[in-house]
Formats: sequence, structure tokens, C-alpha cells
Amino acid sequence: MDQPTVGILHPGSMGAAVAGCATANAAAVLWCEAGRSAASAARAAEFGLTPVSALPELLDRSDIVISLCPPAAAEELASDIAEHAFTGLYVEANAINPERVRRIAELLEPSATVVDGGVVGSPPVGGKTPTLYLSGPAAATERIEELFAGTAVRTAVLGTEVGKASALKLSYASFQKTSRVLVALAIGMAREHGVDQELIKVAAKRTDSYLSEPLYVAKTAARAWRWGPELEEAADALKAAGLPPEMLRAAASTLARWNDAKDNGELTLTDALDRLAQP
Repeated sequence: MDQPTVGILHPGSMGAAVAGCATANAAAVLWCEAGRSAASAARAAEFGLTPVSALPELLDRSDIVISLCPPAAAEELASDIAEHAFTGLYVEANAINPERVRRIAELLEPSATVVDGGVVGSPPVGGKTPTLYLSGPAAATERIEELFAGTAVRTAVLGTEVGKASALKLSYASFQKTSRVLVALAIGMAREHGVDQELIKVAAKRTDSYLSEPLYVAKTAARAWRWGPELEEAADALKAAGLPPEMLRAAASTLARWNDAKDNGELTLTDALDRLAQP
């Protein structure tokens, strides 16, 4: 297959680095200079991207367009693409929910072919190798696999249903990013009382991820009746320290959905998740 011309929307830190990897198997990777900052131009130059002056030129020349922009702008950007009746392959690779991805697909199809994408990991620089998860029509996802073959961007196809890749991305992000905020709250509370270094020492004894222990969810459900009030107490401590308590109050509210599972040692993961979804 001939090497495709690729357009990237827009070259932020992730987008530019991913697009730079695509240059290995593309005839050219284009980006649109219109309205972009000097920092964007510098990133694009660093990764070997070819500038064009306007969006219509990028769309006319591109066989594949990859959208990597702030999540809030994803649908507006897709609307701009739809107005120009793009007829190539559109990779919706933003961190947006599956419903929004499906709306974008409806907006762009049938003129364009839409592939759902989700990048998990850091930008592919300095030896880092993120994975671009893909879902959508088989022939289209295969083209994206070929585009990144042999580069620092790994690809993994999750099936033909648009929305699966975004669901995986947000499922992981909901844990990974929220856990970082919880770290800040925990250390902030400990610092207020002069025990932050001791907290870090306690935590250092355990370095694996709770996300890799899904069976523990059932145990959490069985203990929710006492964990919830404990988190309410912790939320009060955060508030007293001038730190935001809302996240822990939300966690306590979530635990309350399991109150009727008190000390249920027979609860399974499936039972716990069903109760969480249908209190």
C-alpha cells in the first residue's frame, strides 16, 4: 500500500509526538498553522511535521486525519471537519466518552470513515512507548496499525465497535488520574499534622496498584458500611486543613450504595459491581 498523507489536529505535546512517529510510514504529516502558537510551530518543527496554511488544504491533502486536542474541543473540531466533507479516515483519539465518539462518527459518516482511538501512556519521547488503542472498521484499524508499525507508538485493536477504545481510555484515566489527586489530598492532610514523611514511609511498603486487584472490590463492598463514615471523617479533616473535601465525600456516597452488603463474606465481584450500578 502506498504511504498515506496524514494530518494532525492539533500538535500539542501528545499530538506532535504521536504525529512524529507517524512520519516513519507516511508520505508526509501535515499540520495547520492558522491560529496556532509559536510553541505549536516549534513542536511541529521538532517532530518533522509539514505546515499548511489552512484547514481545507490539510483535509484535501490528507488520507488520514488524527484528532488529538483538548477534550472540550473535540466535537467542535469534528464539526469543522464535517463542514469540509472530509472523505478519508478520521481517528478520533481524544480523551472523550464513548457517547461523544459515537456522535462524532454520526457527524462525519458516511463521507469519512471513523476510528475510535485512545492513547494510554506518556508521549512517545525519551524511550516511552504509549499504546494507541483502536476500535472501528477492521480495514480502517489495520491502516492505523500499519501507520505506526515499528514506531514508539504501539497499537492494539479492541474490535469493530466505535466507543470501545475511548471506554478503555477513560476507565483507566478515571483511576490513574483520580488516584493522583487522592495522593495530593492524603499528603496534604498528613502535612497539616506534621506526619507527611511518616505517611510516605507507610505507603512505600506497598508499590503495586489497587487497579490490578479487582477481586478486592467485593471485600470493599462488605466493608463499605464502616469505610464510608471513615471517609466522611477524613473529609472533615481535609476541610479543617483548608483542603477540598468533595472527593472523599463523593467516595463515601459511593460506598453507601453497598451498605446493605455489610460483612457479606459470600459477595462476589459480579455481585458487588451489580449493586454499585443498581443500588
